[in-house]
This record gives sequence, structure tokens and C-alpha cells, in this order.
Amino acid sequence: MSDLTTAARPYARAVFEMAQEAGKLTEWSAQLAAMSAVVAAEGSSALLDHPRMTKEQKATVFGEIAGDALDEQGRNLLKALAEHDRFVLLPEISTIFEQMKAEAEGAIEAEIISAQEMSDDQQQTIAAALQKRLGREIKLVTKVDPTLMGGAIVRAGDLVIDGSIQSRLKDMKAALAR
Repeated sequence: MSDLTTAARPYARAVFEMAQEAGKLTEWSAQLAAMSAVVAAEGSSALLDHPRMTKEQKATVFGEIAGDALDEQGRNLLKALAEHDRFVLLPEISTIFEQMKAEAEGAIEAEIISAQEMSDDQQQTIAAALQKRLGREIKLVTKVDPTLMGGAIVRAGDLVIDGSIQSRLKDMKAALAR
């Protein structure tokens, strides 16, 4: 687990609990996405790390850039993050929040990394198999990694299924080395 994930988890959990109590999961999802976009924007790190700006000024400028995408609670989160120079955590906070949101809604995000682009039928077949195995709605995220040579890697929560040719070759190499 990365240091960013460890540092972001308490913020994400606090935001999630507050949003869930208020029934505003969707609104917070949009706010966190907007904040993450500001952090990812070119030149934002130079602005947010500027030594002559106070923490309050950084939070104010960040809030102005995000504009109407943030409500008062969103701006309060910015102030809390600014107080500890933690703007860099926003993308990870957003990711963890989305995972918590999906879990609360009875869904889980599954990532499929394949050697080549998968057809819709292949994606639906894998989603159906995962749904049967995990007993939850599956939201698929697909990525292509040609270094796998063939096959795919599926990650859903703690479940990892590595059916890539690259992995099989490593296993064979290890077996031959014994």
C-alpha cells in the first residue's frame, strides 16, 4: 500500500461517512472528481506549492479554480487539506471514496488488464462470472497492457486472478529452476 493511500484513507472515510449520512454520495463524488481534476491540471503544483502563498490563500485559490463544482463542505475539505499541505492526496481520496461508494451500493469495481482490446461479449462474460463468484454487481474497468503477451489479469477487491501468458512463463521458469 502506498504512502498516499495510507494518508488519504482517513480523509476518504470521513468524507464518505459525512456524505452517506447526508444522502449526498453522488454530489461528493462529483466534488472530489472536480478537486482531483484541479490537482492534475498542468501548472497546479507550481501554484499550490508557491512558498509566498499562505495555506488559506492556497485553499481560496483552489476553491476559485474549482468554482461552482464545490459546496461549502467541499471548500471546508480544501481548508483542512491546505492546513496540512495535503492537496496531493485528492486523487487518491477520490479513488478510495469511489470504492467505498460502490461497496455501499452493493457493487464492486473490477479491473481487467488484457494483452489486447476485449470485445463487449468477453467483458460481459467476465463480469457475469465475477458477479456469480462475488455475489455483487460488477463495474468493469478495462486496460490494455501488451507486455502480458496474451491472457488477462482480473482484480476485484482482494481477488486477483492472473491468467496472463507472462505469468505462466514466469511460473514455468521457476519450476524449471527447481
